[in-house]
Amino acid sequence: MESQRVEPVIKFALLEDILNLARANSLWPMTFGLACCAIEMMAAGASRFDLDRFGAGVFRPSPRQSDVMIVAGTISKKMAPAIQMLWEQMPNPKWCIAMGNCAISGGPFEYDGQYAIVPGAHLIVPVDITVPGCPPRPEGLIQGILALEDKITGGEHRNYLRRFRRMGGRG
Repeated sequence: MESQRVEPVIKFALLEDILNLARANSLWPMTFGLACCAIEMMAAGASRFDLDRFGAGVFRPSPRQSDVMIVAGTISKKMAPAIQMLWEQMPNPKWCIAMGNCAISGGPFEYDGQYAIVPGAHLIVPVDITVPGCPPRPEGLIQGILALEDKITGGEHRNYLRRFRRMGGRG
């Protein structure tokens, strides 16, 4: 006799999916900038672009209160140990956004024979999202944060926002 598999009438979401959705909608970036890209990061947090609409507007003054490090600008070899120390002080789960060409690849300061610039944040900390540009516009950082939210939720974040808008919500 063949056994039948009975599916439950009500399916509950996995706890990890719910936690990831909450994490994606409440990112706390660290107040941390290295060069000119930091000005664009500040503009993204200001009233014109307003990162609060995307759940990432609470810039924290301490790495112990942050879960996103936005490496914005040129990384000198003198600054690299400080960046590593800040990364290690952040609680898990944590993510990193490399903002600007200098943070991604050293930018125009990376050439043969130079000795002072780190050619990319990925050599110091694990980078999750890269935002290209010199400097990238605030909209680029917002797009990077939305991409990070999608990465955290496994692509479900955008679907959630679409469903929310269909129900009459703003988002």
